[in-house]
Amino acid sequence: MAYIKINKDKCKSCGVCVDVCPQNLIAVMEDELNVLGYRPVGFVGEDGSCKGCKLCAEMCPDICIEVYK
Repeated sequence: MAYIKINKDKCKSCGVCVDVCPQNLIAVMEDELNVLGYRPVGFVGEDGSCKGCKLCAEMCPDICIEVYK
């Protein structure tokens, strides 16, 4: 069972991970602000729904996402 960890304080809310997730498990958290003043992304899927494809981590320009299997 795969899961992702997002470093919300490094996220600049570019949305690339949101666009590339084939299961739509990542979304911009509209009600949060990080230390940089951006609205970070967060995992919005159910536990166990991530398949571990790693597209989000590979595409993140700020290296904010780690995928664990």
